[in-house]
Amino acid sequence: MEETIATSLVYEAGAEVEELKASEEAIDFLSSIESAELQKCLFSDTLVTVSEGGREVGDFNVTVERVTRGEEACLMLHANSHGAIDDTPCGTAITAYLSKNLETLEQNYHEYVKLQGQRLEKMCHMVKLDGQMVVKKVIAIGEEVKKESVSYPLSSLRGLVTEGSNLLLLRLLALKKRVPGNMTFISFDQDAHITHSTYSELGQREQVVGYEAVEVFGMERTVGSVDDIPATWHCYFLSDGHLASRVQVGSPVTMRLQQLPPQALTEAMDDKPAFEKMPLVWEDDMQMHSQFLDRKEELKADHASYLRQHPELRALMADFLQFLLLRKPNDVFQFAREYFLPFSSRRPPGTTFNTSLP
Repeated sequence: MEETIATSLVYEAGAEVEELKASEEAIDFLSSIESAELQKCLFSDTLVTVSEGGREVGDFNVTVERVTRGEEACLMLHANSHGAIDDTPCGTAITAYLSKNLETLEQNYHEYVKLQGQRLEKMCHMVKLDGQMVVKKVIAIGEEVKKESVSYPLSSLRGLVTEGSNLLLLRLLALKKRVPGNMTFISFDQDAHITHSTYSELGQREQVVGYEAVEVFGMERTVGSVDDIPATWHCYFLSDGHLASRVQVGSPVTMRLQQLPPQALTEAMDDKPAFEKMPLVWEDDMQMHSQFLDRKEELKADHASYLRQHPELRALMADFLQFLLLRKPNDVFQFAREYFLPFSSRRPPGTTFNTSLP
């Protein structure tokens, strides 16, 4: 690397970081989380990233599981997103170790953007250590690397929700199907400055997942910024806590669930009204039989007209069948492909019929 810039900063209790505090409602919510609620959140989500034009440009995955970190039982959340925005490759990966009350024990965050001619990377590692939250940042732009280390007293971070614990918090709120009032937490912005994050309800709406229309519950999360404008996300969830869609307001891409999880699919099918199936014998129905005959004659006339307008079709098919019966290939599909290949304007170079052996 050509250049490395390193800075270190320690905030003491009583400094200005205490000016920002989480609401009592937010702190009470975190302290009230029960193990049974967390157990319902131990699953994986897989979404597809879709552009405004409907093109698939990436994927988004989240997994939550119980693990042991050192000798401490905790939850591990792993999330990653990879794709392209405006044809620029980019991605994010998060691994967080969380307590039962969503306290961040350790978190690794890695973000990259492959710009033309160089690569931009942001890495942030935070760990709870000796009564402090130690945050180390690394920003690499091409060959230039900037490092920064910041420590905050844990007493100033009551009600902290990081990028990792946020994804689990959203699952818990989705399972409750409501967001309590005044849900204001402490968070870090992109530059690791302490800021506020707020959560509010967006209500319910209908979303098509696969071939099923399902009810989803929406929430809005807004994270403030010291040096930039706030960032806002809209997330919608199925009734079982699975993420159905996620979008950052202003972004040209949306993450969407493409297929219902097995349990949600069963519930969606059960919600549909059941009707007794009646055998249909259309030949016995005079109206349907008449419509069938009319449609049959209409198609015959249409096909005959097309053949009259294209007499070359009969000659082409006759030549193909004659050649097919002469060669008697084992792979009829490959033979047909090579026979008709010369008629294609995008014919690749090569000799026709060089692999069509009988």
